[in-house]
Amino acid sequence: MSKRRKNQRVEAAPRREKIRDVFVPRPFEGLADEPEWIALRELVPAASAPLRLTPGLVEEHGDRPVTLATVLPMAAPAMTKPDGRVFIGLQRHQQSGDVSRDLAEALLCALRTEPGGQVTVPPLPGPGPRLQDILVDAPLDITMHEGFDFWLDPGAADDPTVQASLERANAAVYPTVRLAAARATYWCRVPEKAHVRWVLGDDEDAALDTLSRLSASGALTLGEGTKFAGMFRAHGRLVPVWDLPEDVPAAEWEEPVAAFAGRYADALAEKEPLDAAGRRARQGLLGRQLTLR
Repeated sequence: MSKRRKNQRVEAAPRREKIRDVFVPRPFEGLADEPEWIALRELVPAASAPLRLTPGLVEEHGDRPVTLATVLPMAAPAMTKPDGRVFIGLQRHQQSGDVSRDLAEALLCALRTEPGGQVTVPPLPGPGPRLQDILVDAPLDITMHEGFDFWLDPGAADDPTVQASLERANAAVYPTVRLAAARATYWCRVPEKAHVRWVLGDDEDAALDTLSRLSASGALTLGEGTKFAGMFRAHGRLVPVWDLPEDVPAAEWEEPVAAFAGRYADALAEKEPLDAAGRRARQGLLGRQLTLR
């Protein structure tokens, strides 16, 4: 082939469109239950909640039941059932910098897929609608699960392969309890210790100042035998963590967490700048930031 013809062939080849990624630090901002969305994505191993589509999507795709799941088989972004039900998974392998856009695209791809078919979702969806655009916003009606049996249709567990896969998935679930004392607060037990973790719904700076006031006054623990372990950031919100005795059941922490939530609300209402003790406590808290666990 002559050099000229080769160059003509190269020039004729279509260019592949480049999709630019973006980073959204608070992907669930504007949703009524932003802290719970964060908790289900980052803290909770097995839970589900029904979602409602906007009227326009119902008119286009029918009133197909949609379930939000913490995780789906093989960490898939979405799946459909033969009866038309749709599941979307919060915890998945591939994602862009905008989690809300990822989840919305996964849901739209599932709605465009025939019931029971394999859902194909692009790793980088590009510009388009987000969860805030396609859902009827309301507090999440969360159901906690001890395992992932909610994935399965009746009789599916009779398949030995399915049963073995389910047993492996369930073996990785650590006990987790949603506490009623404060929104987006969860008790969990991991090997050799237990924790309470609370996704705070307040502005990060305000939440940090509030925790600093409580730390300076010695009111940052949940009581005897507990320790404030530190905090981490998740999707633009602070998540304080407490270490607890592992042999005390979750229900016993409702009252201490409620008492702390009251102290937190009182400290949050204070508008004066931090005093010297509060500023020192703030620096100490910033030095105790945790890796997500």
